Amino acid sequence: MQIHVVKRGQSLYGIAQAYGTSFQSLALANEIPDPSHLVIGQALVIPIVGRYHWVQQGQSLWFISRMYGMDYRELAHFNRISVSSILRIGQRLYIPPQPKSTIDVLLYVEPRTPVNQTMINEVRNKIGSLTYLAMFSYRANRDGSLDAPSIENIPKIARSAGVVNALVVSNLEEYQFSADLAHAIFTDVSAQNRLFRNIIQIANDIGYKDIHFDFELLRAEDRELYNNFLRKARDRFKTAGLMLSTAIGPKTTDVTTGIYGAHEYTSQGSILDFNALLTYDWGYIYSTPQAVSPIGPVRNVVEHAVSVIPRNKILLGQNLYGYDWTAPYPPQGGPPAKALSPQQAIAIALRKNAQIEYDYQAQAPFFRYRDDIGGLHEVWFEDARSVQAKFDLIKQFNLRGIMYWKLGLSFPQNWLLLTDNFNIRKGTKVNK
Repeated sequence: MQIHVVKRGQSLYGIAQAYGTSFQSLALANEIPDPSHLVIGQALVIPIVGRYHWVQQGQSLWFISRMYGMDYRELAHFNRISVSSILRIGQRLYIPPQPKSTIDVLLYVEPRTPVNQTMINEVRNKIGSLTYLAMFSYRANRDGSLDAPSIENIPKIARSAGVVNALVVSNLEEYQFSADLAHAIFTDVSAQNRLFRNIIQIANDIGYKDIHFDFELLRAEDRELYNNFLRKARDRFKTAGLMLSTAIGPKTTDVTTGIYGAHEYTSQGSILDFNALLTYDWGYIYSTPQAVSPIGPVRNVVEHAVSVIPRNKILLGQNLYGYDWTAPYPPQGGPPAKALSPQQAIAIALRKNAQIEYDYQAQAPFFRYRDDIGGLHEVWFEDARSVQAKFDLIKQFNLRGIMYWKLGLSFPQNWLLLTDNFNIRKGTKVNK
């Protein structure tokens, strides 16, 4: 699989010729509605086995082989050239696919009432690339009861494909994460027991195998209360044959204050089967325009996490969305940014004749445009390059896998690259 960035004057037909494939296959893989119109700076995934490298000045066979983790003799063999060959600038070399590691993939799904056929179709299209499908969310109430989402036959579809269904329990109250609600549960033993009984009953009735707590914006002083709550949950769920996992806030040190002060990596790493790091939303609806998950800050979170949590318990969080900000930006009193999928971002760039740029420090694409009344917009989103940077991070730190928020945001390049980089684990069992 190859990533190609569209340059001025290039056509889909010409790009396809350069890689020995058809423009129809490129249009299909990248879900390009009109193959005659591309965006300068747009990242395409070329659906070929392996990839190509064009020799640049000063590059030797040995140097190129090191770039791709190969032996130079193997590279020469695949390209039917001598190991002592002098390479020409612009010469095309074939790079064969490399061995793939196996990871877990968790995807959140947030069904609306009623569940429409489009969502059902999306589930069917994605389950082949998943380990877990996480139903967001069963909302915990202060008395230990649960408000269930509409799910239709989604868990059955996932289970039939060997995907583990995860029941997400949240502390959402009136559409907001509530620290008060969580505190009420943490300090009421009878409410906890009722909550655990209800969760186990629902899991048995529907076939959930992982219980996934997404408790956010907790009181920092509830840190040990939350840990004790999770310990009790683990003991109850393990007896019932269920796994336990959490979404855990992005931290680079063990800070005990702030909105993620109650999320203690060390304890959760020992209590749970796995943790999903919320490594996104540096750029968000009320921020200045910036990357949602810049690689530097994400790496810093991972480095801290692996220092206190076993690597085989860590899922890297990845957004499937970006934002469109309108000037003046939110910190200066402007409107909140609008969320959009990568495909929607590209469609805007095409419609506004905007050129997509790439921030190599953040490893994220962006562009600017003006709307019909002259307002300035700045859009940051994800593309093949930015998500490949996250895949490389997973490989470097040997993490358990990746978590995505959420189903329904169109990003075809991600799914092509995911299965090109990794084998996807199926049928995870409860850790003993």
